[in-house]
Amino acid sequence: MARSPPILHHNNNYLLFSFASKNSNHSHFHYSLRHTKPLLLSLSSSSSFSSSSSSSYSHITRVTTAPLEYALTPPDFDFHREISRLKALRSRLSDSKSLEEKVMVIDRDKRVKSFFNSRRYGFSRALASLNLSEYELFLLKCLVAAGQEHVLSFGCEFVDSEVESVRSSVKSALYALVEMIEKLDVNGGGGGGQSLETNIGFALNDEDISDLRKLLKILGEVERFYDCIGGIIGYQITVLELLTQAISERWTTNRSKHVNEIMECQFLEIHAPSGLNLSQNTQYALQAALWGIEGLPNLGEIYPLGGSADRLGLVDPDTGECLPAAMLPYCGRTLLEGLIRDLQAREFLYFKLYGKQCITPVAIMTSSAKNNHERITSLCERLGWFGRGRSSFQLFEQPLVPAVSAEDGQWLVTKPFALVCKPGGHGVIWKLAYDKGVFKWFYGHGRKGATIRQASNVVAATDVTLLALAGIGLHHGKKLGFASCKRNSGATEGVNVLIEKKNIDGRWSYGLSCIEYTEFDKFGIADETLYPNGLQAEFPANTNVLYVDLPSAELVGSSNNGNSLPGMVLNVKKPIEFADYFGKRHSVSGGRLECTMQNIADNFFNTCSSRCYKAVEDELDTFIVFNERRRVTSSAKKKRRHTDKSLHQTPDGSLLDILRNARDLLSQCNIKLPEIEDNSKYLDSAPPFLILLHPALGPLWEVARQKFHEGSISKGSELQVEVSEFLWSNVQLDGSLIIENDSVMGSTKIDDTGEHILKYGHRCGRCRLQNVKVLNEGIDWNHGDNVYWKHDVQRLEACKIILHGNAEFEASNVTLQGNHTFEVPSGYKLKISPQNSGIAVELVPIEQNMMDSGSWYWKYKIKGLHIELELVEF
Repeated sequence: MARSPPILHHNNNYLLFSFASKNSNHSHFHYSLRHTKPLLLSLSSSSSFSSSSSSSYSHITRVTTAPLEYALTPPDFDFHREISRLKALRSRLSDSKSLEEKVMVIDRDKRVKSFFNSRRYGFSRALASLNLSEYELFLLKCLVAAGQEHVLSFGCEFVDSEVESVRSSVKSALYALVEMIEKLDVNGGGGGGQSLETNIGFALNDEDISDLRKLLKILGEVERFYDCIGGIIGYQITVLELLTQAISERWTTNRSKHVNEIMECQFLEIHAPSGLNLSQNTQYALQAALWGIEGLPNLGEIYPLGGSADRLGLVDPDTGECLPAAMLPYCGRTLLEGLIRDLQAREFLYFKLYGKQCITPVAIMTSSAKNNHERITSLCERLGWFGRGRSSFQLFEQPLVPAVSAEDGQWLVTKPFALVCKPGGHGVIWKLAYDKGVFKWFYGHGRKGATIRQASNVVAATDVTLLALAGIGLHHGKKLGFASCKRNSGATEGVNVLIEKKNIDGRWSYGLSCIEYTEFDKFGIADETLYPNGLQAEFPANTNVLYVDLPSAELVGSSNNGNSLPGMVLNVKKPIEFADYFGKRHSVSGGRLECTMQNIADNFFNTCSSRCYKAVEDELDTFIVFNERRRVTSSAKKKRRHTDKSLHQTPDGSLLDILRNARDLLSQCNIKLPEIEDNSKYLDSAPPFLILLHPALGPLWEVARQKFHEGSISKGSELQVEVSEFLWSNVQLDGSLIIENDSVMGSTKIDDTGEHILKYGHRCGRCRLQNVKVLNEGIDWNHGDNVYWKHDVQRLEACKIILHGNAEFEASNVTLQGNHTFEVPSGYKLKISPQNSGIAVELVPIEQNMMDSGSWYWKYKIKGLHIELELVEF
């Protein structure tokens, strides 16, 4: 293609370099250098930039303007040559025994020598004034060696598909221009004048230095955390290899052969796994749940909360700052608080059965995305570490990783030194936990296994799911367990599979694993010609609800190779969105290197000498259990938009599943409730009712069912029960009934270390309702500001029972009509009874010998496979 030559213009105010493409008006750029003012870079395309008058040098930003419908095509960039070059460099670096030797190796790299020795960048002279350490300089050299010099460069890099062809010419002309300018002085003449070198920005200002320091921190984290694959260089190699695979998969005609090569095996088949169905085999489910309760002192809890949760679009209403998913206000509290409530409900059940206090250690993986770590820490501190003590929590922060262009693996930047970074996926949790000493911390608490769930999944602890999962894992000594369910058609979620493969050595390996939805094409799952029976629907959903044996997970996390980063993927199917230095929004086809937490299972395959055809799953180190989908997973992970035709994975949709579960539970107690229809019925209307029950009422439904007997809940009613010692007997609700209690499972005491610790069963609040009608106007369902999933609603009338401390409330044989608020102070019992045509209200003190235990309580006992409750009165 013919191109017009570069032209250099000069007048008294600025030098203007321009380049025009004959084929496209979008390939026309202007680069202006003012003598006494900041540099100006502008692009006459739709992605134009202009400099800020407060800047002391040009912020020349590498951006990608590829459209969202970008599709991978055979690139001009030679991936294989670059991978070979970087692998050779990685090998030489790994052979080096000291930092000094590594520096000698990296200094011999051609890219490094070209960048740091060339006067056209002037960067080395700017660095000299910063007194960087040898290791910091090594990190910057690794960055350049990895082909990412544009992060440090003051030159232009454009990757729009329309201007790719002119990139080399533009760069060459720019470099020539800078060389020319360096020979000039401010006065445009010979000696005596100040060099333009200072004015055009080779000296870094305070903002630049701050950005450079942040860059060095990120590079240091990448180099240290990804040391098992070669640090910064290894990170880039993996990125390029995954991009190469994606291109190869697009053009290969023998997909099965391609997959076998990737999996390093002669033969591979994937099957739909079979496992225990908790909803069908109810007796075994109860047995497994009892194992889980009994084993609670051996269990820890792990929450991967480091994701950026961009799809939620969550912002602080006061500051406008973006918030992480754990801070989503859901049903009256943050999602993190909901996780702890579920955990404490299991601990309360353990106390009621065994009379012992059990506090489960909780490890939380955070990140710096959206101030995730600081916000979660602040929330825990504000809530007094949930009455569990600071020592029962371990927060560990995952590193952020560079986002890359899907075209050539180049790292995206918003301005010089400022990378576009994202968390590296929840799969980094295993290596990070090892690096940060989390496994040793669990062992110090006497733990052998752990249950894992994500904050956005609000139903994972429903009924037997988590307890049965952990119980089977502990009882049978399994290394990893999945809680799974039927997959929603078309959902952006992975699947659990049973993998059967014949290895190169002729032996056969079997194991349960997960295939992410981004990898379906690779395995032919979506190819109807290869799988005419529609295996995508046949495979169950991966929910990231897991049980893990801690020593087995630690062995993987400490492996010092790629196995410690399971399921590495580069998902370029979702755009990377970011704002550049000038506030302009960009949506770029790209991704970042991610690891998948559940693919640690790939390290736990069982091998045998011959092929197994039957019952192989029973002998595996991994296992899977199934339950109804709404009792395993329902996520609040993306913001609902008005144009959406589905509530899947939105807070609105997950609330409907919570209500369905509540209806399932209460219907088994002979309580009449309205039906809940398909989600599509509620796209433009409110749910038929609101029922929010504290998990400590169970959490097993077998326990909760013994606290509810008969009655009805009318359409449009609201029931909220925040009390564990509770009895509902023949209650008819038409309106709003709200029962609040600040001592649901016990009250706090100060321990020997001065921390406030929740003591289970100590001075709980209590409520009994027998033969009671509650009639009021309830929620104003027509109010436009109602947000039901937040439980932020306007009420016309309500009956509120507010219990403080060990307060008790009893009502029998009465009708509570209209607006009522019964607030009971700690140490007192409020009795409501019929009187003539109205009600009698009596407030009496609780006897001193009943202050701790209450005037009545539920006694729990195990009988066979069941938990039976007995109401004990004094």
